[in-house]
Amino acid sequence: MPLSAESQVVLNMLAEQGVRPFDALPPAEGRPYFNALFATRPEDQEAVARVEALTIPVAGGAIPARLYAPASTTALPLLVHYHGGGWVYMNLDVHDGYCRMLANRSGCAVLAVEYRKAPEFPFPVPLEDCQAALTWAHEHAAALGVDAARLAVIGDSAGGNLAAAVALAARDAGGPPLRAQILTYPAVDATMNQPSMAENACAPLLGQAQMDWFWCHYNAHGHDALDPRLSPLHAASHAGLPPALVVTAEYDPLRDEGEAYAAKLAAAGTPVESVRYDGVFHGFMLMHKVVPEGARLLERQVDFIRRHLA
Repeated sequence: MPLSAESQVVLNMLAEQGVRPFDALPPAEGRPYFNALFATRPEDQEAVARVEALTIPVAGGAIPARLYAPASTTALPLLVHYHGGGWVYMNLDVHDGYCRMLANRSGCAVLAVEYRKAPEFPFPVPLEDCQAALTWAHEHAAALGVDAARLAVIGDSAGGNLAAAVALAARDAGGPPLRAQILTYPAVDATMNQPSMAENACAPLLGQAQMDWFWCHYNAHGHDALDPRLSPLHAASHAGLPPALVVTAEYDPLRDEGEAYAAKLAAAGTPVESVRYDGVFHGFMLMHKVVPEGARLLERQVDFIRRHLA
C-alpha cells in the first residue's frame, strides 16, 4: 500500500526541521545531535510508580540502566530492554517515554540497558554488555523486586538484534531462562542480502546506505557476517528459544530479514507471532502519537507480554 498519510506527516515534519540523515555526520557529532532530536519530551513522560537509576557492572567497567516499575505488592515480571539506534546512536532518554508506557500498560518492570556504543566499542562489546545486564538482573531479581522466573528481552532495530542474540546466548548457556522475546523491526542479517534491502534502499529515515554505515561501525573488526552473534538469522538452530513476537514495517530495508527470522523460528518449533505493518517505515514504534500503527503496535506488544509473562 502507499505510505500512510500519517507517515507522510512525520516525514514532512522532519523535512521542515532539516533533519540530517543518520550517516551524514561522524558518530561523535551525530550522537548528541540525534539523541537530543529524538529524546522523549517532558509532556510524554508518563508517571510511573518507580523509576530508578542503576549501574550494572560489565567487563572493563560499568553501564547505566534505568528501572521502571508499576506499583505492586508482589514480584513483577521483568522486560530487559535494549534500545535501537544502529549500535551507534540513541540512549535511555530517547526510549524513556516508550519504557514508561510499556511498564504501565503491561504491568511489568522494565530494565532499560544503556550498552556501550560503536565505533568506540564495536562488536562484540555491546552484545556482551546486554548479556551481562540480563545475567545481573536475574541474579539481583529480589533486590529489584522482580520475579527471576518471569524474564523477557525486548528491543527495536539494533536493539532487536541484541535481544535476539541475547536469547540465543541464554539458550546455549543454559540460562538465564526467558519466557519471551519481543523483536521490533530487528536487524538480524549482517550480510544485507535480503530482497527488501534493495527494494527499500531509499526508504525514509533508514535506507540501505544508512544500514551499511551502521553495520560498518558495529562490525568494525570485520567479523564473519554469518556469525550468529552478529546475524541471529544464521544461527545453526533456532529451536529451544522463547516465544517471539516479530514486527516488521513495509517500507523498511530490514523487513524481509525480520520475516525470515520469524519463519526460521517457526520452522524450528519456536512459537512465533509475525506481524507486518503496511504503509509505515522504520522507526514507527516511537511515532505512536502521530502514526496509528505505532499505537497498535504497542497494544500488540502489551497483549503478547501479558499472555507470556502473566
